Amino acid sequence: MNLMALTTQIEGWAIDKNLDKADPAKQMLKLTEEHGELAAALAKGRKKAKVKDAVGDMYVVLTILCMQLDIDIRDCIESAYGDIADRKGKMVNGVFVKEEDLQETSSLYRDGIANPETGRRKYQR
Repeated sequence: MNLMALTTQIEGWAIDKNLDKADPAKQMLKLTEEHGELAAALAKGRKKAKVKDAVGDMYVVLTILCMQLDIDIRDCIESAYGDIADRKGKMVNGVFVKEEDLQETSSLYRDGIANPETGRRKYQR
């Protein structure tokens, strides 16, 4: 089953449970809980199954949160992809940094605010 069909099933399940009418602030707390489970799984080097479960749970929670806010998660994904589709940048210390941020980072290095070897800001008093 593809992601769009699964998303429709998630939405139906949420409607059956009246979750689509629940408090978005509570759903955000649930998302934070699931995010914590993902972070714990990665930090503890847990099996891929734990990571997959946490990511899947986060998608379910985000889908329901979008319903509560009267936003279609499909539109969110489409918009996000539109933002990154032609994005330029490079990997810095294992993280993709978009071109605009590279220019800002370069000025931090030039001005002596950040260490170019680590990418970290220098301590300033």
